[in-house]
Order: sequence, then structure tokens, then C-alpha cells
Amino acid sequence: MARKPTEPAQAQEHAAPAGASNIAPDELLQYYRDMLLIRRFEEKAGQLYGMGLIGGFCHLYIGQEAVVVGLEAAAKEGDKRITSYRDHGHMLACGMEARGVMAELTGRAGGYSKGKGGSMHMFSKEKHFYGGHGIVGAQVPLGAGLAFSDKYKGNDNVTFVYFGDGASNQGQVYETYNMAELWDLPVIFVIENNQYAMGTSMKRSTKSASLYGRGEAFGIPGEQVDGMDVLAVKAAGEKAVAHCRAGKGPYILEMMTYRYRGHSMSDPAKYRTREEVQKMRDERDAIEHVRQLLLTGSHASEDDLKAIDKEIKDIVNDAADFARESPEPAESELWTDIYADEVPQKAPADVNV
Repeated sequence: MARKPTEPAQAQEHAAPAGASNIAPDELLQYYRDMLLIRRFEEKAGQLYGMGLIGGFCHLYIGQEAVVVGLEAAAKEGDKRITSYRDHGHMLACGMEARGVMAELTGRAGGYSKGKGGSMHMFSKEKHFYGGHGIVGAQVPLGAGLAFSDKYKGNDNVTFVYFGDGASNQGQVYETYNMAELWDLPVIFVIENNQYAMGTSMKRSTKSASLYGRGEAFGIPGEQVDGMDVLAVKAAGEKAVAHCRAGKGPYILEMMTYRYRGHSMSDPAKYRTREEVQKMRDERDAIEHVRQLLLTGSHASEDDLKAIDKEIKDIVNDAADFARESPEPAESELWTDIYADEVPQKAPADVNV
């Protein structure tokens, strides 16, 4: 039903997937830039958290950048996305401004949710980003609802529903699988399998050899993808998107990825060795992979890439400065954004009472 690549935890040489030679240099550079923005942004967020400028929970996306960048490359305007609490990378990848995201992390009025949502509860109607959700697995049925809306309206939009290997054991995930297949919903379930959930390895918590295969009971096709290779992710995303846009129902993508930091900033990650993490950084890093493709293909020089890194750092530093300078929300904001201002559907004009 699907292919199963080597898991990223196993060291292997970086090799571009089939068709990589046909990728335009500008496209490859854009993937590099997008992933680097997420990496540098998250590093800065970690610093601000350590300084006490970000409160509450903070879940960093460092190491997993290729997943969301590759899938966004397969999306079009109108497609929707919804994810869990590890959401900063998804926001940046879909085009949300670094300033607004960082200001929200620090609880400032200049943030996307006016400083009232924080790290885990940011939204952007303009970018079709429907959150960050703190309850494990809660976004899965919500994402199916977004897809149902598009099917009801008769367009060809697709919804990307991201969740982790830990959330994949939640019962609501399988209830949603059943409904999505029963109604042929245009939804792509993206399992970001970073192998440790909240701190327990897959080997200790899950008997299944694969997570995408659980969709077979409902008739949902899927595949396991090298989530450390942005080009492999994009290719799988295009296949899944075509499936959904053709009206064939849902699709499951299990992205084999790896996070370099703990579950959250408060997690010392003692359930794995430093050597394991360093080995992944040295041999399987998604950004370094694209960097080498750019250099070996003579698409960019070392100086070009250094210039991009400086540009990205300037953007991130500017976002941090903006967040520091933005005021805290006014007390009056406690009473706003409680009820919806818009009625989604108008009642027929000729209703007989």
C-alpha cells in the first residue's frame, strides 16, 4: 500500500530523491531559506524563554523543519492547516509574519492573537491557519470539520491535519479516520513521528510497526516518508494532495522526523543520549541536506548561504525587538473576542415563522 523508507534515526548518506535534479535552484533556495527561518526563530524563542520573556509552555520545532516546509510547497491558496502545540514552524511556513508570532509568544498586543493566546493558541484567518491546540489529538476532528466545510462548499481545497506519534494513540483519531473515509473528506492526516511523543519512545509505547498503516482498517491509503528530506516530503505531499483534490477521500502521511530539543522547554530529555541527538544533527539534518545540494549543484556559494543566514538572523532579531517593544494587552481586552462577530450562514429570507 505504501513504501517505507529507512527511519531517520538510522544514519545514512544524504542523497537527493529521484527527480531532485529537476528542482529549480530558486525553489531549492526557498526551501533552504524557509527552513532556516524556522530554525533561527526557534533558537531565538528558546533564548527569550530562558530570559523569562516567554511564559507558560513553549514547544520548539528544531529538527522537524522539512516536514512543514515540504508540505507547504505542495499546497495552494485556500488550503487549510491545523496542528498541535508545536506550532511556530507551521505559522512561519504558511506565511505568518515573524514579528506577529514572536509578539504572541511573549504575550504582547502586537501578536496574532493580541497577546492572549500565547505559544499554543495562535490563529490567522488570512493564512488559513486554524491553531495550535494544547489538548493532545483535539485538532484531528477539528481538521476533519474544516475539510467537511470545503466539501460542502464544493471547492477543491485540502486540509492538512498535523499531529504527533503520541497523539496517534488517541481514540478520537480513529473516530475521525472513520468519518473522513465514510464521507470522502479532502483531508491529509500528517503524523509527525519524532519518535519520542512527550518523552516515551515509540518502541516502548506503540506495538504497531508503522502508524500510517492503521488507516488500512478504514480503507485510507498512506505512506511513510523520510521527514528529514524536504524534497521527499514535497513529493509525497503532491501525491496526497492530488488524491484529495480528485475526490478520493483522506490520505495519511507518516513523516519520520526527529526533534533536537525536548518535548518542551521544561523537558531535560533524559530519555535519550546526547550522542544520539548529535548523530542526527551530524548525519541527517534537513537544512544541511539542502545546503549540500545547493553547494554541490553549484546553485549557491558559501558566501551566498552566509548572506541568507545573516538576512534570516536580522529578521528574527527584528521580531524579538518588536516583541520586546510591543505593549502588553490592555485590560479591556479581557472582554473581547469572546463571541463571534460574523454569522457563518444567513437564514433564508422567506422563513415562515
